[in-house]
Amino acid sequence: MTIRVLTADDHPVVRTGIAAMIANEPDMTVIAEASDGAKAIAMYAEHKPDVVLMDLRMPNVDGVAAIRAIVSANPDARIVALTTYDGDADIYRALDAGASGYLIKDMLGDELVKAVRTAAAGKRIIPPVVAGRLAEFTPRVDLTAREVEVLRLVAKGLRNKEIAGVIGRTEETVKVHLKHVMQKLGVDDRTEAVTLALQRGIIHLDD
Repeated sequence: MTIRVLTADDHPVVRTGIAAMIANEPDMTVIAEASDGAKAIAMYAEHKPDVVLMDLRMPNVDGVAAIRAIVSANPDARIVALTTYDGDADIYRALDAGASGYLIKDMLGDELVKAVRTAAAGKRIIPPVVAGRLAEFTPRVDLTAREVEVLRLVAKGLRNKEIAGVIGRTEETVKVHLKHVMQKLGVDDRTEAVTLALQRGIIHLDD
């Protein structure tokens, strides 16, 4: 039985590389390629692949939203998140959305082929390095949407007064948000908060 694979990544070179690797395997084939999450959702509905390899950072609809939409409509969908990000928050988001597993793009090769076969068999794929990231940072930290927004603005170098102007709140409110962020992350200042948030994948420099 041939495993039918859908790849979703906004970089053509990555899609071509994955297709080349899978082409070398006699028991699997790439049946469709999507350049963003919206196309991945549409192509899943059209082709009903056995396994989806889903990048998390894509334009229009990101990978996490696409995973959630596909799994919501197709509870048996087998989707492996494939990304450059290895922060525990990124991993949690993908698995919470319904991903069957999580691979970092540095693992391409035998690890990718193994992941496709494992997902097709209905099993979960959490490589040791990914499991290690999850274990390294426990318990899970949940920041509110507003707290994440404030943290992103801090990462961009904005001061409290400037952040207040952006989010339409007072400077005092910004200080309260930052206090809560630092308490939740267990850090003493805003620089530490940004550093840890980037490390854990709570925010990204390209957000």
